[in-house]
Amino acid sequence: MAEKTWELSGQYMESCNCDYLCPCIYTNPQAAATHEHCYALMVYRIDRGRHGAVSLDGLKFAFVIRSGRVMADGGWVFGVVVDEGAIDAQRKALAEIVSGKAGGPPQMIRDNLVTDFRGVEYKRIDFTADGLRRITDIPGVLSFEIEGVASRNRSGEPFYIDNTAHPANRRLALARSKKTEVQGFGLSLSLLGKGNNGHFAPFAWGA
Repeated sequence: MAEKTWELSGQYMESCNCDYLCPCIYTNPQAAATHEHCYALMVYRIDRGRHGAVSLDGLKFAFVIRSGRVMADGGWVFGVVVDEGAIDAQRKALAEIVSGKAGGPPQMIRDNLVTDFRGVEYKRIDFTADGLRRITDIPGVLSFEIEGVASRNRSGEPFYIDNTAHPANRRLALARSKKTEVQGFGLSLSLLGKGNNGHFAPFAWGA
């Protein structure tokens, strides 16, 4: 097997504007979203990563997506944020990966689903994981706070949905949002206290 050009692994979190539980997740994603457009905000923290000889450990990135009612139909608006803390070589390497130029899941998204790519921005990305809570803020782009839906079967563990077609992980924790806001890439959305959909999971990508 050929050696991978790049590898990333770490943690991901997401909020979308769909009512809980988002129908995309359990229909692969063929069902209509619960609103006219699906806004999906995905934030990733790289615990270990590299592109060739360039280390990407500790950096973060985010996807901002707006689709129509059925995500699988494509036609997405898509914007990418790369951690402003990256040095020049890291910025170039990470932007190449997450904008879909270097293969793997980001390229699959760009090639098959995106019609309006709105570019790469470099911003501070906050990523907080505390028990079942996940909080993120990217100034001028997005912010959200989600909390895992706790199961009574095991203290401190959320419900999970398994064997999904999600690009981050086949197994996702189920969460609900306390706040979901986007104000970047020409998009605007603000939801407070709606209990809309969220997820979190480990991720591991490479190509």
